[in-house]
Amino acid sequence: MQQTGGTTRMSKEMQECVDACLACHNICEETISHCLQQGGRLDARIMRALMDCSELTRTCADMMMRTSPISAEMCAMCARACDMCAEACKAMPDDAELAKCAEACRRCSQMCRSMAGVRA
Repeated sequence: MQQTGGTTRMSKEMQECVDACLACHNICEETISHCLQQGGRLDARIMRALMDCSELTRTCADMMMRTSPISAEMCAMCARACDMCAEACKAMPDDAELAKCAEACRRCSQMCRSMAGVRA
């Protein structure tokens, strides 16, 4: 965070992490919708992973934007949820939507891990 004339500005790295979290949240929501349209083809593990990742990425972005003192801890948890979601999405390798989601999750995980100061 940088102080500028009484206002606090996010670092470039933090803004990139917020952007990655919001992009991941959006793709998880789109993928949930995609999965629901597929009927019973996907297992509950994938849906739970998508829902957890969607919620945590949104919450993580919110916490960083309001400069929460616990945002680093949330970034670590968000990275874990993103990793789990990426792994769950790999269970259906022929599904392009799930592959796109897994990639967004991996990118978000890397960004959050960096913000949390945690090494993969």
